[in-house]
Amino acid sequence: MKNSSFVVMILFFGTRSGKKQTKTLSNVSCPHCSQTGTLTAITQPNYVHLFWIPIFKLKTSQFAECSHCKRGFYKEEFTSEMERAL
Repeated sequence: MKNSSFVVMILFFGTRSGKKQTKTLSNVSCPHCSQTGTLTAITQPNYVHLFWIPIFKLKTSQFAECSHCKRGFYKEEFTSEMERAL
């Protein structure tokens, strides 16, 4: 009879969102409805993780929303005024 043994190792890896940060952009007007002080910017990093431990930051997503007209803006749509306020 032959004795054989083998080891199976399972790795859990993938991507996961980090802690979301919000910031009110006061003194900045909405490009859509022109209301001032109604924009909120949301920044959220995404990490590569191994066994649910973040290893390194993959990218950071940014988004802004106007509380008056509910219009959303991606990072590529930010005005220079919005960029300065961040």
